Amino acid sequence: MDATALIALFTSVVVTFFVIMDPLGTVPIFIGLTRKEKVNKQKQLALQAVLISFLVIIIFALFGNQILGFLDISLPSLQASGGLLLLLVALELLTGKDAEPSKTGDVSVALVPLGTPLLAGPGAIAATIIFVRQSQSVADFVTILLGLVVVHIILYLFLRFSIPVMRIVGRGGITVATKLAGLLLAAIAVQMIVGAIAEFVKIYS
Repeated sequence: MDATALIALFTSVVVTFFVIMDPLGTVPIFIGLTRKEKVNKQKQLALQAVLISFLVIIIFALFGNQILGFLDISLPSLQASGGLLLLLVALELLTGKDAEPSKTGDVSVALVPLGTPLLAGPGAIAATIIFVRQSQSVADFVTILLGLVVVHIILYLFLRFSIPVMRIVGRGGITVATKLAGLLLAAIAVQMIVGAIAEFVKIYS
């Protein structure tokens, strides 16, 4: 593949994953989930979430087909389970029942729901598997990996620089952002579940 085609592939990967992973939409959710933490801890959680997302995406880029095939899991099943998990988190944000996280809770916030399934969710995993399936050479695969690295750097910058915004808007603004994040997350979760149901209907009809 020539340089022009590789550049086109790189651009396609970056744009596709930027849209799917939605850094702008993730910011209020990150604010809502980490609002009780100190600034240094928020920075740490932002980095952890992005690293976990990148690790999950890379694992599925390398072994995605084998993992899903071995466990006999379809992409719609993965999508539905991710949607249910996000819906539970959204309800906690909307009802204000999210307790002060402990040290173990801090790690889990970066892991679930930030790292996965919000960032490295079914959509991103499915896109990863599709891109890898379509790659025809080592150069293609390396280009895809570079695109994924760039997207995750962008994600980290969005989360990292949302922290000063949190300090500016104050407690009242963060409370509003938390409720909006819960509503947004609930909508994302429902859309994921509806999409999974539609795929199940196509498969079994």
